[in-house]
Amino acid sequence: MFGDLKAQSDTIPQMAHFIPGSYADFQVDNLGNIFVLTPDNQLKKYSAAGDSLGVFNDVRRYGKIAYIDVTNPLKLLLFYQEFGTIVILDRFLNNLGSLDLRQLGFYQVTCIGLAYDNNIWVYDALAGKLNKIANDGTIVSQTNDIRQFTDSVPNPILLTDQGGLVYLFDPQKGAYLFDHYGGYSKNISLKNWRHFSVINSTMLGWNGREFLKMENKMPYAEEKKGIPSYFLPATKILIMPDYLYDLKTDGIHVYKN
Repeated sequence: MFGDLKAQSDTIPQMAHFIPGSYADFQVDNLGNIFVLTPDNQLKKYSAAGDSLGVFNDVRRYGKIAYIDVTNPLKLLLFYQEFGTIVILDRFLNNLGSLDLRQLGFYQVTCIGLAYDNNIWVYDALAGKLNKIANDGTIVSQTNDIRQFTDSVPNPILLTDQGGLVYLFDPQKGAYLFDHYGGYSKNISLKNWRHFSVINSTMLGWNGREFLKMENKMPYAEEKKGIPSYFLPATKILIMPDYLYDLKTDGIHVYKN
């Protein structure tokens, strides 16, 4: 994975796949399926081999998609932050239903994510609370105001439930960690990280020039590795256990790790 990336190598690795097109964002599930978001808010699904598997075209009802959660390949979450709405899709990109977060009492949600038990985590910045809700909007659990336990007010943009922990990622203040019950654990400083992700207990990101890695264990030590020139310029780079995904202006370049 991270340690196998040869930052000083002049040899351009052979691409495993290439998905041409202009894309605003993408995510990859644990089966290797690639979900791409076009500039006009259309969601497309490709197999690990790059074959087209489906399109979600209902692009006008809720505004712009802010985040795609593909933690569970059978249950996708689309987060429309501007309208405070979550849309749930099946693996064929069929609409299974939606949740109006404001009607549920969450008025400033900045990030959402699928929970390990298939419920949905919702962070409401206005209340400073991490909430777990069911598919019908019922509140399963709710934390106290997180600001009671931290020195600064978190403003997370990404939430992921991974390896027995819930991570709230704030680009300015780092990662805020919680247990599966929503109990606050700690804050880990991650300066200038972009596109935060977690594999098991390893936090991965990049800063535009270097790949970044930190293990969730004491003592915390950030590892850096220069990004090879052939990966740049890139809009987004996502490191997965077997592949590295590189989003450029012409499409998504997939390299074997």
